[in-house]
Amino acid sequence: MTLVPRPGRPTRQDAVSGFVTGLFSIPEGMAYASIGGFAAPLGLWSGVVPTIVGSVFARTVLMVTTLTSAIALSSRSVLSDAGLDPGDAGALATLTILVGLVMLIMGLLRLGSVMSFVSTAVMTGFTTGIALQIVTGVIKDATAYTPDAHNTIAKLVDAVAHVGDWDSSTVLVSVATVAVWAAFKAVHRLESYATLIALVVVSVASAVLDTDVELVGDIAGIPRSLPPFSAPDFGAVPDLAFGAIAIALVALAQAAGIGAAVANPDGSRPDASTDFRAQGLANVAGGLFSALPTGGSLSRTGVGTSAGARTRWSGVFAGGWLAVIVLAVGPVAGEIPMAVIGGLLIVIGGELITGRFGDIMLVLRTSALSSVAMVVTFLATTQLPLQQAIFIGAGLSILLYAVSASRRGRLLLLTPVTDGGWLVEAPPRVLASHRTTVLHYDGPSFFAEVNRLEEEWPETRETVDAAVVLSFRGSGGIPSATFLKALEQAAGRLHARDIDLVLCGVSPSLFQVLERSHALDLLGEDSVHVETPHLMDSLTTAYAAAERKRASRNEVTDN
Repeated sequence: MTLVPRPGRPTRQDAVSGFVTGLFSIPEGMAYASIGGFAAPLGLWSGVVPTIVGSVFARTVLMVTTLTSAIALSSRSVLSDAGLDPGDAGALATLTILVGLVMLIMGLLRLGSVMSFVSTAVMTGFTTGIALQIVTGVIKDATAYTPDAHNTIAKLVDAVAHVGDWDSSTVLVSVATVAVWAAFKAVHRLESYATLIALVVVSVASAVLDTDVELVGDIAGIPRSLPPFSAPDFGAVPDLAFGAIAIALVALAQAAGIGAAVANPDGSRPDASTDFRAQGLANVAGGLFSALPTGGSLSRTGVGTSAGARTRWSGVFAGGWLAVIVLAVGPVAGEIPMAVIGGLLIVIGGELITGRFGDIMLVLRTSALSSVAMVVTFLATTQLPLQQAIFIGAGLSILLYAVSASRRGRLLLLTPVTDGGWLVEAPPRVLASHRTTVLHYDGPSFFAEVNRLEEEWPETRETVDAAVVLSFRGSGGIPSATFLKALEQAAGRLHARDIDLVLCGVSPSLFQVLERSHALDLLGEDSVHVETPHLMDSLTTAYAAAERKRASRNEVTDN
């Protein structure tokens, strides 16, 4: 396990995209901090040290680790529940470090593997919902109209219904931003710079024309300073520990959505556990330098990719450029119109939504249940607090997995053929007399399958002089207690009719379970054949053993 992924070589596109992302971090970071009830500069500091550290260690190469609206709101809720002041620097540092420690522990325990159980349907609904949140989150910036609704879809409906209340100057600047971006995006040699060009050109034009629109500096003054050191208050740990877990889950779920939505340009596969550790380290370091809790930001990652990011250096540059811009020309950056930011974020959100179109169609064509799960997750993400949507999505993923697993289990008939192979057929309705029947169990040994498997088991009431070989190879790990009980009952019914049962392809772990549960005493140790490295080897051995048992019983009967 490599703690620090290979950094690669920085490119000119990385420097440009980092600059654009750093610029975006000024208004967006300040806005998110203000939304959460925190001092606006804290949103700036949350995009410096955490972004640099997170980009160095993450396996999702282009992921930008910084403050998001969901994390800001969750953090304010945790502090309020603990009775702590959101302006208390020591409490904020403690909360951020605790969130980082939770993430780090989850990463070290490789708990990112649980993300593999989150289905494509659920993740598609989740990421599409977050992308729509990005769009509706800038309605005020793009139109100067503030929707009264609180959930994402209602905000969109409210804004469209009140189009007459939109400010014409603000809308004009937003539309001009989108138009300039689209024009330069259409030029192949300039498409990587389209976001930066639109930001600069429309901002300058707005200043020259003296348009009456809200500016970044209107949110709060931009201090010309680097992130100050902030010492944690360890006395606040008991009050914040549980809340830190909730914030960490919100942040990690958002980051998991980025891994699904934004592929690594180098073709490498993301690793959720490594991303957990990266975000943990980012928060531990950021907490010492006045950062609020942070996590993967889909909007900021989208800005970087749209601006041409190629390697993890884009995020490193983003944090560095933000510090340089604030320190050198902070007040100048305050002259950027919020309508420009709104227009570009609408573009970013739209790109993220259209980028999921292929996955949406794939889910719709797969199954009705997957489609329902996608739609429910999308609605939960847009209608409910994000932490609730996460738990709903996780529950739906578990349900989809359970239903899928319960449908996979089946019995197959294997018949030996003259060339030494085996013919695969449907299981017989009645177990054949005067022969050894080979049945193969194909499935994960899940308890929900048992009833259907018992229905598929061949009828034995009129069977004589027979033996059954039951193959398990490739059927997964340790079975459920329900499955073992059904196996014992089947063995008992066969033995009652003098029909031998021989198991083969049994994994060492399954053999130990049979031994511990005393099922081996019923089956007989000589009737259980452990799998070998050679395919079908234990099946051939078990078939020969079953034939000998049947022949031996016939000899006893004849005598």
